[in-house]
Amino acid sequence: MAILKTVLMVVFILICVALTVIILSQEGKNAGLGSLSGQQVAADSYWSRNKGRTREGLLIRVTTILVVLFFILSAVLNLGVFNK
Repeated sequence: MAILKTVLMVVFILICVALTVIILSQEGKNAGLGSLSGQQVAADSYWSRNKGRTREGLLIRVTTILVVLFFILSAVLNLGVFNK
């Protein structure tokens, strides 16, 4: 069990580092103060329809997957099975 715990901890640390790098490489939403004055961007533009195929769309998808893995591994590591 100690080997499994060590492997899971290494994977957990790698996920944490990858998640940090990916989050820091994403662009901001840039809503800012423009949203207070009622300025809105057209919701059905070419950019909004094809956003999933861009680099930003890929980063968002990878971030979601890594966050799910982060929560699953953190729950598994805190079950208490490895404390024996």
